[in-house]
Amino acid sequence: MNEALPDVPEVRVVGLPQLTSGFDLVERLDLPMHLKVHGPLEPLGGEQLAQLSESINLKGRGGAGFPFHKKLRSVAEAAIKRGVRPVVVVNGSEDEPACRKDTVLINRAPHLILDGALLCAEALGARQLVIGVTRESTQRSMEAALAERGLSNSRRSALKASVQRNPVRMVTGAAASLIRSIDGGPAVPPGRKVSASQNGVGGAPTLLSNAETYAQLAIAARIGPERYGNTGLYDEPGTVMLTVSGAVARPMVIEVPTGVPLRYVLQLAGAPPVPQGVLTGGYHGKWIDAATVNEAIVSRNSLDAVGGALGAGAILPITQETCPLGESLRVAQWLAEESAGQCGPCYLGLPAAARGMEDILNGGGPAALEALKQVAKNVKRRGACSHPDGSAMFLESTIKAFTDDLAAHVLGNGCGRPVEGVLPLFEGGRAPALAGGGDSGDDGASRQKIYVDWTLCRGHGLCADILPEVFQLGADGFPTVAQAKVPQYAEAKALRAVRRCPALALRLEEDTRSQAPARNLPVISQGRGRRALGR
Repeated sequence: MNEALPDVPEVRVVGLPQLTSGFDLVERLDLPMHLKVHGPLEPLGGEQLAQLSESINLKGRGGAGFPFHKKLRSVAEAAIKRGVRPVVVVNGSEDEPACRKDTVLINRAPHLILDGALLCAEALGARQLVIGVTRESTQRSMEAALAERGLSNSRRSALKASVQRNPVRMVTGAAASLIRSIDGGPAVPPGRKVSASQNGVGGAPTLLSNAETYAQLAIAARIGPERYGNTGLYDEPGTVMLTVSGAVARPMVIEVPTGVPLRYVLQLAGAPPVPQGVLTGGYHGKWIDAATVNEAIVSRNSLDAVGGALGAGAILPITQETCPLGESLRVAQWLAEESAGQCGPCYLGLPAAARGMEDILNGGGPAALEALKQVAKNVKRRGACSHPDGSAMFLESTIKAFTDDLAAHVLGNGCGRPVEGVLPLFEGGRAPALAGGGDSGDDGASRQKIYVDWTLCRGHGLCADILPEVFQLGADGFPTVAQAKVPQYAEAKALRAVRRCPALALRLEEDTRSQAPARNLPVISQGRGRRALGR
């Protein structure tokens, strides 16, 4: 199996470095070294900044790809209209196991990110800057960078600047989750969709964008749009930060100009010459097959055109020797566990989708395939955040990309290949909790298991009504599982199910294992030739 990805893996660059300038000199660019490498930065007016962003076609690098100039103008207009000071937020939450490019930038070039954020804060007249992070290393680096600039959260500061540390969770990176946590709430979506540009931190218009986006803005502000446009494609100028992992010899973060062939990036990381498939955009992204890899170039438009996605900048090839559906099932199970547990499409739909994928692998036939398609369709555009949508897109892409393997599992006895675990997941399938305890209520880890006593169970079915996250009824009316982990958000419901079972056939016990191993597929042997995959 693949090795764990460290916070700061190997960093490479194709062509002339921009974001990674100075990385060959020092491990971390403190403020004096940052100024030596990049030089001083002159402030720009709000409209100047918007025009600069528009001229270089700067889009958010966190996954959604929203035009930055539109967000900037929207915040400025809302602040003027309401007569309030806006807030600037840097989203440095990077909570996918396969993504490290923002973590690398925060750890090694924090002042480049702050340059872009401070440009925006000054142009908008903001009085508050917040940097959201989820890792201990990024928290330390960014707090040190603020101290190096003399910025603090003091009431007397002209600009209050602080670092907001949240648990490592997939949903933590959502804009609404970060804003809610800054306001003192839990780092989960609030359940209602509100534009941060209109009503963000403390109800004020808030400019929230990804860490790399602010760093790109700082580069463009220094060298100007014309010189910035000399690198990369005409319609998508500049560079892109990618995290390349999966079945590669050297997992790395790499800065490349847009327009570089995707196969060249894969070669640099030591990917198989002919990968079975490549997951583009991360775990909310899409698969492309080996033939398509040769057509794709590194750009948002190109990847979209061939059925892939730039997304969060994660690129993950897999070999011909592994079962692609089994690899995808591991990810689907992790995505289901990452639910915030507060809306049905997520905490009910995603586990059902993972079970559907497992049913296909276990010989469920065409009925299992149709059930999976229906579940994936039903969760889209109905959640409190984009997690159900991204997860459904991943599952639908899996079905579409690996039709031969799908046919082998649906119509035959399977593909016969092992699951090697080449797609990175956190240890035990879980994200680590905050050092020192943190907010344990948000980490989603299972602490209890529920058991069915078959000598007592009479198939009343009440458990499935009360606890659908765990129990589903089979064709005979009895639960389909004998024991299961209980998601932390569903512990109260699990206790209610135990108490209300008419036959007293349920019991709840503490799960004493500190780190439960990731579930294995019952009919697919695990690969033996590689080390266990963690984080």
